[in-house]
Amino acid sequence: MKTNMGKLDKVLRFLLAVAVALLVYYDVLQEPLAYVLIAVAVVFFLTSLTGFCPLYGLLGLNSAKRKK
Repeated sequence: MKTNMGKLDKVLRFLLAVAVALLVYYDVLQEPLAYVLIAVAVVFFLTSLTGFCPLYGLLGLNSAKRKK
């Protein structure tokens, strides 16, 4: 699978997922917003691990550096 995400993109997605998880854990975010944000955080976490975002493919975006 070809990566379409750069390192900065991966790190930001991971940090956002962790931040949302911590906000929910410490009851800063309440239902139903917490459920929606947890779903988004899971997607961010998985895409940061794989380096592939299906939405980027659909939109033709690529934040990875091109090899010369």
